[in-house]
Amino acid sequence: MKLENSVALVTGANGGLGKAYVEALLAVGAERIYAAARKPESLSRIVALDPERVVPIQLDITDARSIQNVVASYQDVTLLINNAGVALNYGGFITHPDLESARAEMEVNYFGTLMMVQAFAPVLKQNGGGAIANVLSILAQATAPVIGTYSASKAAALALTKGIRAELAAQGTFVVAVMPGTIDTEMSKDYAGHKVSPMEVAQATLQAIVNEIEDVYPGEQATATAAQLLSDPKAVERQMAVLLPNP
Repeated sequence: MKLENSVALVTGANGGLGKAYVEALLAVGAERIYAAARKPESLSRIVALDPERVVPIQLDITDARSIQNVVASYQDVTLLINNAGVALNYGGFITHPDLESARAEMEVNYFGTLMMVQAFAPVLKQNGGGAIANVLSILAQATAPVIGTYSASKAAALALTKGIRAELAAQGTFVVAVMPGTIDTEMSKDYAGHKVSPMEVAQATLQAIVNEIEDVYPGEQATATAAQLLSDPKAVERQMAVLLPNP
């Protein structure tokens, strides 16, 4: 898919990665970018990047009515970037059995993404197919017990991504699974290990869409883990098993 003159919708655009996606889309010549967030007032610095091409919109991806309002208003979308996501339970399945947080993570990371692709698939079809990029995590394939319920929600979203890839192929919609390692954003401020920059993730995503690469692993951490998952998946499981939550 050519990104020049495309019309993109980016969810979670008010965060660090969302901002990087908007900047990267502007750089490749997108005609219009709908920057979506639950609170439109949080998008002022994003809109300031290019007030003519960046359009702020109110969107709660866990609210079906909110999604339908957006779909009805923005029928020209050719690229959907499902970037909105949450990590709420920094603990294990057993050590910190917070079902409220686990459900909230699933509502945003899985069900919210599902509702977005269901709503926008017909829009993309009428506009020639276009593309969808689902922003996941390498933890979709390698569960870290220290952030177990988040890993589970991203694993569910990966299963969704594979399924819609098959379903939407006939209408010409290309679907990308974006599986970075730890991204250098506010969400990971307390993580001391290697991080990938938001811009590297955004640029890798857009390049994957252009080159029709279905699965992309931005950053050294994700690239190394993906390679090891192919050669010795149990070794990755053992490595992740030491990342246990505090009692």
